[in-house]
Amino acid sequence: EELAFEACAELINEICEKHKIDQRFTGDSLIKEFVGQNFRGMMLGLQKLYNFTMEQEELETYVRREEDAVIAKLKASLVACPGVDEQLEALQAGGKYKLSVVSSSAKRRVWASVVKVGQDKFFKEEEVYSAATSLPTPTSKPDPAIYLHALDKLGKTAAESVAIEDSKSGTLSGTRAGIKVIGYVGPYPADRQSEMEKVLRDAGAVVIMKDWQEFPDILAKL
Repeated sequence: EELAFEACAELINEICEKHKIDQRFTGDSLIKEFVGQNFRGMMLGLQKLYNFTMEQEELETYVRREEDAVIAKLKASLVACPGVDEQLEALQAGGKYKLSVVSSSAKRRVWASVVKVGQDKFFKEEEVYSAATSLPTPTSKPDPAIYLHALDKLGKTAAESVAIEDSKSGTLSGTRAGIKVIGYVGPYPADRQSEMEKVLRDAGAVVIMKDWQEFPDILAKL
């Protein structure tokens, strides 16, 4: 998320200047306000917050620019969370679970991330679902639409599914779709993990995970 929001901040500051809005953002300040939302969702929030309007053509231009900028950063610097590959390998070897990615971000960006960290051996491209590009009408988490879409395409029910989310909006999305959500605070600095644990629990997470080593025991209890 940090890499993506760094790229977003540059474009959003350009938009603020264009629309004569004094506020300026950094990647960190955007994360605190919009983590878990896609660029389109952020722009809808900013327009409401600062009382300005973007024409649809302008919005679509910035959406495309943001996607290109973020993919470039991800390809240059993205690394996987510590410990996640071992758990994905175990899940794949066990053959009990179907693995899927359900994201707010554009699918092209999500798949670029998956490939960059070598996780395309665990996930099929056609089973990566994007709220920005997989739905008839683009949306963003916390709308549960993308989770409901993924369940439908995968032929699964919410009751037999588990999601792992690290943001308020993502946790709300999964919970509103009726899915049990594991709230993952591992990506956050140590001094923010207690705060994020409360945020994710309040959003509906049924359990909190700090390290991927905890995952097998957590999954067994759900």
